[in-house]
Amino acid sequence: MTAPIADHVALPVCVLGLGLIGGSLLRALDRAGRPCFGWNRSPATVVAATAAGHDADTDLTAVLTRARRDHALLVVATPTPTVGAILDQVARHAADCALTDVVSVKQAVADAVAEHGLSARFVGGHPMAGTSQSGWDATDPDLFVGAPWVVCADDDADPTVWTAVADVALAVGARVVPVATEEHDPLVAAISHVPHLTAAVTAVVGAGPGDLALRLAAGSFRDGTRVAATAVDLQRAMIEANGPAVLTMLSEAIDRLTAARDELRDAGTVHTVVEDGHRARTRWDAMRNADPEPITDVTVGAPGWAAELRRQAHLGRVWTG
Repeated sequence: MTAPIADHVALPVCVLGLGLIGGSLLRALDRAGRPCFGWNRSPATVVAATAAGHDADTDLTAVLTRARRDHALLVVATPTPTVGAILDQVARHAADCALTDVVSVKQAVADAVAEHGLSARFVGGHPMAGTSQSGWDATDPDLFVGAPWVVCADDDADPTVWTAVADVALAVGARVVPVATEEHDPLVAAISHVPHLTAAVTAVVGAGPGDLALRLAAGSFRDGTRVAATAVDLQRAMIEANGPAVLTMLSEAIDRLTAARDELRDAGTVHTVVEDGHRARTRWDAMRNADPEPITDVTVGAPGWAAELRRQAHLGRVWTG
């Protein structure tokens, strides 16, 4: 029988995967005083986590059995290629638990959740935070402070699970942004996945002339290539899992670069792309440096609540609980 979520604020959290995002989440939740525990397949990671005072184990069956007993919220925090295997075990040992994730694509995860019969208790999530580093040693309990955290507000979302997921994000200092699952992947392709590819290209072009060019490289090269230093397998996993959306946004990026090349060749200027880019970046700086307006007059669970959350999010507002 499915256990009710009577008090979502006190709901224990079980983090499955203790790399940069999952490990930072475990540390942040512990610091916030939220009951939490975690799993990782690497004994070295678990040893490091437990040595730091956190509750972690390598026995996935035992962890999921405990999660079911404690009615915990499960957070899938493993790379995209491993999500299916994790969901196999969730379906076997903790199918009644509320479920979310922190994976960088949403449709593929939602589809996998549906294939495992877990959709009724699932609300997707994605903290827009990270660094080029990975693993437990890179974790930081401050990673999510002030960061946007997508909590998927689909029309069929369970409002109690949605609130539980949103409260986890709020507990670690993030700003909750309600987004439809189908909207998420094209948005993230534009602001995360294509930038990984353009960073890679910039790095390759800059390194092409040899060591002298790299010796001269400074701020522009550093800032434009930072994410290219992310582990190759992690980059490939997130970009390739979002292939259709990345193809669309990559085509737009290529079209704009082609137009810039043609404008420089034919008119001796790069006015259009530089002006457009400066305008877009300045707009982002203004949004980043201002306190976002909160979403108001929405009762989660009331008729039309998810659509209204999404509408207000499109106005730049965030959920504050």
